[in-house]
Amino acid sequence: NIFFGLRIPALYRAGRFKVILIAVVISLVYPNSFKWVLSNYNGINIINLLLSIVLFTMGTTLKVDDFINVFKNPKAITVGISAQYIIMPLMALTLASAFSLDTALTAGLILVGTVPGGTASDVITFLAKGDVALSVSLTAVSTVISPILTPIITLLLIGNQIQFNPVDMFISIIEIVIVPIIIGLILNYKFPNFCEKLKDYLPTISSIVICLIVAGVIGANKQAILTSSVIILIVITLQYFLAMLLGFVIGYLAGMDRKQIITVAIELAFQNSGLSTSLAKTHFPNLSQATVPGALYSVFQNFVGSILAYVFRKYQS
Repeated sequence: NIFFGLRIPALYRAGRFKVILIAVVISLVYPNSFKWVLSNYNGINIINLLLSIVLFTMGTTLKVDDFINVFKNPKAITVGISAQYIIMPLMALTLASAFSLDTALTAGLILVGTVPGGTASDVITFLAKGDVALSVSLTAVSTVISPILTPIITLLLIGNQIQFNPVDMFISIIEIVIVPIIIGLILNYKFPNFCEKLKDYLPTISSIVICLIVAGVIGANKQAILTSSVIILIVITLQYFLAMLLGFVIGYLAGMDRKQIITVAIELAFQNSGLSTSLAKTHFPNLSQATVPGALYSVFQNFVGSILAYVFRKYQS
């Protein structure tokens, strides 16, 4: 029962959401405690380095079979990936316009919509009795193609409002996401026994890293969050639940079975918010609040996801 380095019992015994919540509280009370997360060290962006560690752990748990499954279930994969990169970005743009978000928050929300699915979706899918193989494949495929689609879609949606270089974003995603995953894949292929033992430690590593990223962003934007938290929380809540609802509708209309429908719904709702935060920090340096939506979305999806997993599991039992 291990998916992308997250051992289910260990994850919930450790109380990942509680750890994140504690980090958030500390960052609000002592906002300078995690200031170093958003800094550079010898020309290296710390937040990008931290995220690369998470993606490396993901790579060490991936196998070639996870990609071969794409050809075994092409319809479900096509529907899921299409929804991921069409519905989520358009929904983010619609919500940003409907609530008249400023440029920075709009950019951050768009990035939450254009990044690939988050690895936590595979854990929640397992707990919800969904199609875990489909979830793993959806996350893997959406992540691998993100260097191309994320910059292009972001450019199409907000390129007329914000100046940024999509090629630079492409390179960033290759460096932050693809390279660490490939290294992890190679390590898993060459030393499978070592990676199997390593999995016991990966939940702790990735949880700590995510906590640091969230705490760093929230601490740096404490005042902005306190003054605009109600609006942005409403937007993030709508984004999450609308994604879940549309996932159910799309899965049903596509003729999927119950497990696949639940999987697509979860996959849409769970985004790689850490990546959106990292990209916002790197490519929108003059828009500090652009990192806020991703950080808040990370906290929200971890909290609500564990509750929904219980609801789905109970409904199917």
